[in-house]
Amino acid sequence: MSESSESTTRLSPGDTAPEFTLTAADGSDVRLGDVLASGGKRVVLYFYPAAMTPGCTTEACDFRDNLREFEDAGVTVLGVSPDSPEKLAEFRTQEGLTFPLLSDPDKEVLRAYGAFGEKKNYGRVVQGVIRSTFVIDPDGTVAKAFYNVKATGHVARVKRELGLG
Repeated sequence: MSESSESTTRLSPGDTAPEFTLTAADGSDVRLGDVLASGGKRVVLYFYPAAMTPGCTTEACDFRDNLREFEDAGVTVLGVSPDSPEKLAEFRTQEGLTFPLLSDPDKEVLRAYGAFGEKKNYGRVVQGVIRSTFVIDPDGTVAKAFYNVKATGHVARVKRELGLG
């Protein structure tokens, strides 16, 4: 897909989650199908604009602080941004993040999930990452799709939707 692509296709519950392979902060490749196949786990896949920015740090640390509850419920958390693996590694170290952060520099996966496109930023319409979260069932089906989420309080909402805590 080209950088100027304005795909705003949004996923809904019941849709098949687009497959992907992305490079993680540690340099390894992470494939959605492999994660789903590892013990029939659900995946919380969240997209955020940029590592080491205030809102993204708040959201990532909130997932970190609640990770045990997700893991105990058989849920794997994956974070995706357009940042390089090197920047993601720095973010992981700086914030003590213990779940995979994935790099999507070409924004192909962001677009496939409808998490890149027009959004309002301080009253202006711009092209960018739309903070979004998806719950994907072990069979690869989207169970929940949240678009335009707020960083603060979002993890608690995801937990409520999953019946955790």
